[in-house]
Amino acid sequence: MTNAIKVRLDAGIAEVVIDKPPVNALDSAEWFGLARRIEELGGEPEVRVIVIRAEGRGFCAGVDIKELDAHPERIVAVNGGNYATFKAVHRCPVPVIAAVHGFVLGGGIGITGAADIVVASDCATFALPEVDRGAMGGGAHLQRLFPVQKVRYLFFTGEKIGAREAERYGFIERVVPRTELRETALGIAAKIAAKSPAMIRIAKEALNGIEDGNLEDKYRWEQGFTLQAYTSPDSAETRRAFVEKREAKF
Repeated sequence: MTNAIKVRLDAGIAEVVIDKPPVNALDSAEWFGLARRIEELGGEPEVRVIVIRAEGRGFCAGVDIKELDAHPERIVAVNGGNYATFKAVHRCPVPVIAAVHGFVLGGGIGITGAADIVVASDCATFALPEVDRGAMGGGAHLQRLFPVQKVRYLFFTGEKIGAREAERYGFIERVVPRTELRETALGIAAKIAAKSPAMIRIAKEALNGIEDGNLEDKYRWEQGFTLQAYTSPDSAETRRAFVEKREAKF
């Protein structure tokens, strides 16, 4: 298991902690590792609920752009790792709580959008800067958080939205100070863990079954356009500009 992901298990609550300085951007192997760990935890009878949170400056900055700049051929592996992680969260047999702070970008949006419950610190900001990174994907998960036109505004502009403004769209269960984020998430998790494990697992499957459309199929559709985007010189320019810390030129 990658050192970027740490796991604690106590009283039926599994804490999955992303900890990869400086910005918790995961490479392709780490995304697959995160997916496997979530799948394993969901299959363990003693696990009743999972909390995903992070250490450091923010929750997750998504994929490691530097890896893709150096190895553009790994886009398929990165896509696969993202897909596996978001599916593992969404299809996990037990509820998954995302406790987010600071920046929630790209893959961070995927995890948050796939989760069952979202708790945010008042410093959290949400953004999907895929267009500025020469990629696609994440719109399906963003659309579980915001209505259609807001999703398109955020996707086209790459702008971020703060937790207090995002709260009015209804997907955040609670906005709390950063110092209270972990305990708030664990408190909600404890309420769920005290319920019948069998009933909660049935409830999770039932709720997934009544959703509008198939989240994984929607995301796969988007990922096809990521591959299309990567054939454009503009896509390579966005990654090179990011690595060189300059404005992209088109």
